[in-house]
Amino acid sequence: MVYWNLLALENSKNIHEIVLATDCNEIAETVLSFQFEKVKIYNREPQNANDTASTESVMLEYIGKNELNASDLFVLVQATSPFTQTKHFDEAFELFEQGKYDSMLTCVRIKRFFWNENGTSANYNYQNRPRRQDFDGELMENGAFYINSIDNIKKYKNRLSGKIGIYEMPEYTSTEIDEESDWIVAESLMQKYVLTTENEKKQTIKLFLTDVDGTLTDAGMYYSENGDELKKFSTYDGMGLRMLSEKGILTGIITSETRELNRRRAEKLKLDYYFYGDSSKLKTVTQLCSNLNISLQNVAYIGDDVNDFELLSNVGWAACPANSVSKIKNIPNIELLQKKGGEGAVREFADLILNS
Repeated sequence: MVYWNLLALENSKNIHEIVLATDCNEIAETVLSFQFEKVKIYNREPQNANDTASTESVMLEYIGKNELNASDLFVLVQATSPFTQTKHFDEAFELFEQGKYDSMLTCVRIKRFFWNENGTSANYNYQNRPRRQDFDGELMENGAFYINSIDNIKKYKNRLSGKIGIYEMPEYTSTEIDEESDWIVAESLMQKYVLTTENEKKQTIKLFLTDVDGTLTDAGMYYSENGDELKKFSTYDGMGLRMLSEKGILTGIITSETRELNRRRAEKLKLDYYFYGDSSKLKTVTQLCSNLNISLQNVAYIGDDVNDFELLSNVGWAACPANSVSKIKNIPNIELLQKKGGEGAVREFADLILNS
């Protein structure tokens, strides 16, 4: 759940450092596996890691232990609001930088009619009931994020102080995940408002790359009595690459090995690119994207082992065969395929792209 906020913050031009406060080693290891450049882990003190500790206590603990400029801005982001996107952070900063406010919080506009316990209407005249489309409604704090200066937080010991500004967010962001039942609503909202954007990105794939061993092959090494080295490739994968090429998508192999039979397979498939002996696949593909005038978001890549982790974590559409190692399977948002390497996994991924 925390991944979505970290991703939005990582892509924000206004955020220079992201601090994740936790007392859980498993959470820390999982977050570090995302390999976001701006993220670092802060281990909370035990007294501020219990059920009664306030968020302010953690903020003040961190500020007190680190040398921070008093004028620097501190953004408190809550993982229970996973719908916050990069544009929300950037738009809020634009509003804050106008200099009208000392601190800021996020709210949503709720167009609901409220009543008091004594039977009186709280926010409208029931004798002259307005239409909802003509009703201004009320602003409700959605708990997504808060902006304040380090100096103000230290002085007032609160996330908000002084003249407070409001950044209004879409109504769907009012859903916070506090109980298990909240997942039912949250998953539908995530699919509609966040993952739809991710799916739109997948429709812009211009380059398809694949690893070899464990992806185009079953990761096995076969030897003849004469000592010849053999590998098993799937013809289904070859057809998948051909179908991608026919649709105008560039195709290629990128592998850390330097074996002649890999080159021969690439030539037989008439691929556009063949990179071998690469110690940094991400660096190679980044340079290729620059030459092609495309971004990594336009790249689809399938790999299965730890040397593929960096590239899989940065491309627009990542996938891995069913028999991939656990570290690869745990990459956020990766396409976990049903087929194993050498048994049609590349074809399965190709079909997903062609049908998107």
